[in-house]
Amino acid sequence: MSLQDRLSTVEHRIREACGRCGRSEEEIQIIAVTKYTTAKATEQVLLSGLTHVGESRAQEAKSKWEVLQPRGTWHFIGHLQTNKVKEVIGKFEYIHSLDRLSLMKEIEKQAAGLNVVVNCFIQVNVSGEKSKQGLAPETLFSFAQEVSRMKQIRVVGLMTMAPHESDAEATRPVFRELKRLRDELNTREIFAYPVPHLSMGMSNDFEVAIEEGATWLRLGSILVGRGPIQEKEALT
Repeated sequence: MSLQDRLSTVEHRIREACGRCGRSEEEIQIIAVTKYTTAKATEQVLLSGLTHVGESRAQEAKSKWEVLQPRGTWHFIGHLQTNKVKEVIGKFEYIHSLDRLSLMKEIEKQAAGLNVVVNCFIQVNVSGEKSKQGLAPETLFSFAQEVSRMKQIRVVGLMTMAPHESDAEATRPVFRELKRLRDELNTREIFAYPVPHLSMGMSNDFEVAIEEGATWLRLGSILVGRGPIQEKEALT
């Protein structure tokens, strides 16, 4: 299947999932996870009509960004080391992995130096898996209080990664809990603005994530694969 065919299939599945839960597909944004692809393949993603791309390693993303900017909206979706923040700020409009005070302070510092505001998702380890990054759910609200004092950070949502399950239905409690946390965050009015988004759902579980309120899907293998997209693919 070509990239365009895969995208059409994904869009159809999104429509079906939205229909099942009474949502509009306009509420859902796709982030094409291009971290396993080349700059050329990422360019093909942008030519396909997708406008949001996700990268998880600063050094690998740098070479693509330098070639392809100002095209696309760039999301940093991986664990962000504090010493790599300076390579991300000013290039990525969204960071999906804000999960500790040291990172918060460095983002604030680097963003202030460039006089930019960075859209951030607070990452929560809802499943509690040791292999995953993110805040423990019980620390979310105290952490959010600290972030709310930052001038250069705007929290736009929460992010989580569910366990990889053979049956996607098993991920539902994780997504449902992230939505509950987002709703409570808004009820507490920790921020002076609404926090609307949920970054959750990947290739194996995105339909369940939609049914539980996802607004941003991070799709890699189902959309762009784990290797370079064949350059001969026609994108029309």
